[in-house]
Amino acid sequence: MDRRAFLEAMAVAAASGLPLASRSALAADGDALYDLPRFGNVSLLHFTDCHAQLLPQHFREPNVNLGIGSAAGRAPHLVGEALLKTYGIAPRTREAHAFTYLDFAEAAKVYGKLGGFAHIATLVKRLKASRPGALLLDGGDSWQGSGTALWTRAQDMIDASKLMGVDLMTGHWEFTYGQARVKEVVDGDFKGKVEFLAQNVATADFGDPVFTPYVLREMNGATIAIVGQAFPYTPIANPRYFVSEWTFGIQEAELQKRVDEARAKGAQAVVLLSHNGMDVDLKLASRVTGIDAILGGHTHDAVPRPVEVKNPGGTTLVTNAGCNGKFLGVLDLDVRDGKLRGVKYHLLPVFSNLLPADGAMAAYIAKVRAPFLPKLEEKLATTDGLLYRRGNFNGTVDQLILDALMSVKGAEIAFSPGFRWGNSLLPGQAITTEQVMDWSAITYPMTTVNEITGEMIRTILEDVCDNLFNPDPYYQQGGDMVRVGGLTYSCTPGEVMGKRIGDMRLNGKPIDAGKTYKVAGWAPVAEGVKGEPIWEVLTQYLKGRKSISPPRLNLPRLNGVEGNPGIA
Repeated sequence: MDRRAFLEAMAVAAASGLPLASRSALAADGDALYDLPRFGNVSLLHFTDCHAQLLPQHFREPNVNLGIGSAAGRAPHLVGEALLKTYGIAPRTREAHAFTYLDFAEAAKVYGKLGGFAHIATLVKRLKASRPGALLLDGGDSWQGSGTALWTRAQDMIDASKLMGVDLMTGHWEFTYGQARVKEVVDGDFKGKVEFLAQNVATADFGDPVFTPYVLREMNGATIAIVGQAFPYTPIANPRYFVSEWTFGIQEAELQKRVDEARAKGAQAVVLLSHNGMDVDLKLASRVTGIDAILGGHTHDAVPRPVEVKNPGGTTLVTNAGCNGKFLGVLDLDVRDGKLRGVKYHLLPVFSNLLPADGAMAAYIAKVRAPFLPKLEEKLATTDGLLYRRGNFNGTVDQLILDALMSVKGAEIAFSPGFRWGNSLLPGQAITTEQVMDWSAITYPMTTVNEITGEMIRTILEDVCDNLFNPDPYYQQGGDMVRVGGLTYSCTPGEVMGKRIGDMRLNGKPIDAGKTYKVAGWAPVAEGVKGEPIWEVLTQYLKGRKSISPPRLNLPRLNGVEGNPGIA
């Protein structure tokens, strides 16, 4: 942090009542936060869902992450003050900023950005220095989420992962580059360097494993198994044609078989590197035995402490390590005399102003970004309010996209997927092409306009809502509720499928089930759909306005969630 930025941060802190810190205090903060005494003889470092963010960013955590039924009031469905209270985190502190949305814009100016591969690399090297043989695990969703990743077919992230020293990874959005590209990387770029693990991906014809299901590694006198679990619903949540020759799924029975096999081969501890999503992992941990810990991802939940799950074989610790490079999980295991004797886990926020940039990684990032800088830095508009995406029902980023779709496409209603990735922008910051790509860079970005009946609109909303709030986690496929523009509605998350959505209105008038409405959207999963990319639509909208007032969120009227600690 340079002198000017430091003084500005101090002024903001004083004005907003946040704790003040001197330069020496900032250094002390870093020492206290990142000096973890070594524990045990096996160490796994874990990040997940970085979504191609090579540079430090702001990312606001959700103020709505509802848990329904048995999931209500338990991790990961805690937000804001409820989360702080549960984990004993003091409010208006650095950690409170990392784990919650509270005072976000003000705190962001004080504590700075999080993540960035050059800063993660520094932290990884620091931890490895005190943990001989430690492995670095990537939980997936690393190749997608930025303009440079899209334009290089993920090569920027592939080379960054190798430079970082990633040992093992699994995947999800990686598959949206197509099965040929994934195999090209796994069999070429990664060969002998990074092991891509996925026990639940098989060939559609004969059911043969596509990837290595697990590995055994010797670490300081202990044998550990790491099993990979790719996102089980890839062909449903994303276009099937990208992976037409492969099958996915949770594959519980196959997972149990692999765990038992690894134990029979001498594994004294077993860890699952998972991209299931935390609710799915919690259920899986109660049913599959022999797994000591799950290092989870997909749902972007930053959970400060593991959840202990009992099963017939013992206890499994379930973790989830957030997203966008904001956090690095540290799992230390004490394995002695053939058994796991103790476990310690820390989820460390990666504050870029507390960790100096690793020189080699910083140089690589500058080099790989250089050809694209003129385009990335193009200023399209300025935001007057906070722009963010996360939340079960809407965020200001998605409202901006909805407004753009309705305006540019002349639609009365718009839908935008409930993606959880995408950086936040503070009031007064420029919206550049880079930010637009961070919100929209996918391999199927086509926009659509269709005439849809009121009955079909209701069916769509019910279907997506069930994906989010089905009481059985195995029927939840991650992501949030589809964002809706123009149309208002009510939602009762605790109801059953077909009864959650009600009171749909357009311009105050009830939606007619038999009438057709002009609906715009983007990211179609069907093959062969044509349409201009969403980033072109959003760019056109922004250039026509220059200054963007805080978008007015179109949110459903929620029923039956009073007192739920997953909503603030």
